[in-house]
Amino acid sequence: MTNTLTNENSQLRNQLKLLLEQAHRNQQIMQRYQEFDLKFIGSNTFQELIDSVFDTLTEASELDVVTLSLIDPDAEIRRILTDLRIDISDYPNLIFVEQNVDEITHPARKPSIGPYSTMLHRRLFPDTVLKPSSVAVLPLIRRNMLIGWLSLGSLDPTRFTANMASDFLQHRASIVAICVENVINNERLQHIGLTDPLTGVNNRRYVERRLLEEVGRTQRHGYSLSSLYIDLDFFKKVNDNYGHQGGDEVLREVAARIKAELRLSDALGRFGGEEFVVLLIDAPLDAAVAVAERIRASICNTPITLTSGENLRATVSIGVSNLKAIGRKEEIAAAAQHFLAKADQALYLAKQGGRNKVVSAE
Repeated sequence: MTNTLTNENSQLRNQLKLLLEQAHRNQQIMQRYQEFDLKFIGSNTFQELIDSVFDTLTEASELDVVTLSLIDPDAEIRRILTDLRIDISDYPNLIFVEQNVDEITHPARKPSIGPYSTMLHRRLFPDTVLKPSSVAVLPLIRRNMLIGWLSLGSLDPTRFTANMASDFLQHRASIVAICVENVINNERLQHIGLTDPLTGVNNRRYVERRLLEEVGRTQRHGYSLSSLYIDLDFFKKVNDNYGHQGGDEVLREVAARIKAELRLSDALGRFGGEEFVVLLIDAPLDAAVAVAERIRASICNTPITLTSGENLRATVSIGVSNLKAIGRKEEIAAAAQHFLAKADQALYLAKQGGRNKVVSAE
């Protein structure tokens, strides 16, 4: 009898010890999650937010890989991040979905928890990241709209199983969705301050700031930088014949056609009136002239249809300049001013030469 009681007492002590150890582990886990929540909610910029997702969440949840996928069919988010000088290539775990959601093969609005499937999950865990054995794919939903997925992966095949409760994971995804939306909206507001309200492209303030950055980068690394100074020909006649509303429509369409010929890394800004400036990053002179010719042809060859139903043909004159390198002692501001002035001078020659032309400062 005594031995039986002793054994039972020993078993109870062991069970209590295990329960206390589990409670201690749970307390540590909850503390890590609370620290993550505070850091995540406190993120003011997109860069702080994605650093929290990929570093803090991975550590707090003891995961092997985390990816964040955002639905961005028109590349709006990517353009904003590029304009704000965030290099998305530094974040292989950040994925932008360009296709319609209907084309995504995995469940869109419901959590997907269980073993990793190449067919279902390859887009959320691309070749640039570690391939997990088990996953939890959590939809990010705001105002009943799907904005992306938070995908958690573990090399442990038993970490995420199909029968596990998903309430806690969904709560985590809800916090992430709110923070993602808030930070993107904050970045949009910052971007608005650098955007021309009429055409939607960058404004002069942005281009001048970006110009100094790129000239400085050229000084440090010696890559080639080119600029295009673009002016809409006979724009006063457009306003006279079609009114200011027609003129605004022409400016918007010209800006859109210029933008369509550029890369995400390039910078386009409305410099004032009917003038636009383009910075072509890591582009030699011959490539810049080719881009300028494409822009000129795109605007010249296709008539612009106004909301009134009228069609008009517009042309642009373009001056091109190139900056290969500047000396270490040369003032960046002075070099930037001279660089842009050369493109402006080439534009003047294009105007003098009959308009609808591309002229190189070289």
